[in-house]
Amino acid sequence: MASALIEKKLSLLPDQPGSYQMKDKNGKIIYVGKAKNLKNRVRSYFKSEHTGKTAELVANIHDFEFIVTNSDKEAFLLENTLIKRYKPYFNIRLKFSGSYPYIEITNEKDPRLILANTLKKDHGEYFGPYPNVYAASATLDFLHMVYPLRRCNGYQGRPCLYYSMGQCLGACFRQVPKAEYQRNIRAIERFLNGDTKKAISDISKKMYGASARMEYELAADLRDRLKFIDQTVESQRVLQNDHTPRDLFNYYMDKGWMTVEVFFLRQGRLLRQQKETFALVDSADEELESYIQQFYGQKNAQKPKEILVPQGVDTKLLSETLLTPVKVPKRGEKRDLMELAEKNARITLEDKFRLLELNEQKTTGAMKEITDVLKIPAGHRFEAFDHSSTQGSNYVSAMVVFEDGLPNKNLYRKYKLRTPTGQDEAKATYEVISRRYRRLRDEKMMYPDLILMDGGEIQLHAAEQALKDLNVAIPVAAMVKNDRHQTADLLNSQGKHLFLDPHSQGFYLLQRIQDEVHRFVINFHRKLRTKTGLSSRLDEIPGVGPKSRVKLMRRFGSLPKIADASLEDISALGINKKVAALVKLSVSAIVKAEKKNINNKRIEKE
Repeated sequence: MASALIEKKLSLLPDQPGSYQMKDKNGKIIYVGKAKNLKNRVRSYFKSEHTGKTAELVANIHDFEFIVTNSDKEAFLLENTLIKRYKPYFNIRLKFSGSYPYIEITNEKDPRLILANTLKKDHGEYFGPYPNVYAASATLDFLHMVYPLRRCNGYQGRPCLYYSMGQCLGACFRQVPKAEYQRNIRAIERFLNGDTKKAISDISKKMYGASARMEYELAADLRDRLKFIDQTVESQRVLQNDHTPRDLFNYYMDKGWMTVEVFFLRQGRLLRQQKETFALVDSADEELESYIQQFYGQKNAQKPKEILVPQGVDTKLLSETLLTPVKVPKRGEKRDLMELAEKNARITLEDKFRLLELNEQKTTGAMKEITDVLKIPAGHRFEAFDHSSTQGSNYVSAMVVFEDGLPNKNLYRKYKLRTPTGQDEAKATYEVISRRYRRLRDEKMMYPDLILMDGGEIQLHAAEQALKDLNVAIPVAAMVKNDRHQTADLLNSQGKHLFLDPHSQGFYLLQRIQDEVHRFVINFHRKLRTKTGLSSRLDEIPGVGPKSRVKLMRRFGSLPKIADASLEDISALGINKKVAALVKLSVSAIVKAEKKNINNKRIEKE
């Protein structure tokens, strides 16, 4: 049942297009949607029965806001902008990265065949994108061997290694006729456009000729090239007579979950497929529209000439926002491909259900065990902190993030503490918690559902005080270790030790979080300590000032590397020869002494 606040707001909703933002009890945005009619759409969340993720969303809504727009298109674009900004938990979040390599025939006097990550307006000829760097590199290597162009840097007065290997036409030592390049370029174009008959014929002739001359290793290599064509080109052929670059989207939905299948159609072939599965909040067609909008809104995402979608999707809206034709195939090969994409999505989703049953207890179930023992609402995101120092110096903190029981390393953070803390864990904790959650508060970003401190009562209460001063309400608990430095129990804000079953998934997750945050902060501290140690040693050398020290640290990174460097390498940094000689001499002596010390310790142990 909706609260009095929500009921009052529902009565004020306009019947106009716009975007709405659902908020939880902490005021953070947990879902962003769009609507052609805000009044009807937002009311439907509170006046209808729901299941699955939609029901979970509604149970967590404590307030909502909305923004009226002039059109459906504006609402669609605004929704996408807000999803990018707030990354709400209940919205779909793409894992896809839009940067895929192309094969380019360069527009040069002596053209080359290279991998390109972006399309440039240089009149070069591009093919792709390709699934990954490995697949593109394999295709490129194959073409270099069969239809060479230029692989060297140009004229150098003598044949390059690639020419000797038959992978370069020889621009390194001669004037290559344009006709030679054009002959191989035409063959490359045919090959990359799906016509492999010429390549198969050429390689077969060479293979049989090598075999007749009893050059069996060469014949075997040529045989493997034929297999490559069969595996990477022939098997991908789909649309024989239509080379328009297209992306095809379809989905399968069941039990409140949806799998989106994307086919990349290039040069008449199904070059690659992409699939993602997520729980639904909105209707399947609208979730797909939002997915496609995010899909092409990512950095380096390349839009094709045409996008194909299933019946029910608003093609006009997508076409206007993406500035690309969006169509629903009605018949023929493209319709068959649409059905094939749906079939693949169905198989993927059915497999997902089987895996969900196995993983539920290990991930979200484990998080629920932890929140249950703390007697706080179930959560989706935990943030854990730990500190490290060397007798009060080089004091650092680090944070790890676990979402739905799994680490999200993209959200990990490192902190160099700004205030002198000595060995005061309370001050260190207060500073890092203040810095972290002041930023989230000020930028209206998502709070975690639980903060875990790797320490005892001192860190726990310091974290709580920092949150109180910020006027931010987030549950805090401390992860306590036993006398063998192993995970033992949780300490809540009342100072009570709460014990989990050491054989439960919740305990295993707590152990993993504690080990992960400890590993992360120790590695960060070790790197910082190494840099600081190097810096202090260099400061002791006469003639080495701050600028020279920075140059040496950036160029070499360690004392042994400086010791091994030549005087010319050190002088090349703008350090005069006398100081360079002194640096090398001093650092060599330090490294030698450290090695001797290590050897002496080893002998003592033996």
